[in-house]
Amino acid sequence: MKKIAFIVAAAGLMTLAACHKSPEASAIDNNAEAVSDNLSSAADNMDALADNTANATASNDLSNAANSMNAAADNISANADAATGNM
Repeated sequence: MKKIAFIVAAAGLMTLAACHKSPEASAIDNNAEAVSDNLSSAADNMDALADNTANATASNDLSNAANSMNAAADNISANADAATGNM
């Protein structure tokens, strides 16, 4: 009975250890999420400006910039996931 309890406890601790992120990985995730959220908010603001401007060229430029910012936000998230996956 003691051996079974020991094996079950060891298995439980191993699953917890596998799910735990290092402090560095958590910091990378948190910072990447904050930067990504800020870029997404700025992109939303640019889209709103594009919708409210009467100049078609400026509207297109703002929309393109917003799309680029959204892509950058996605890249930051993907790179952070890749970086923390290797830790």
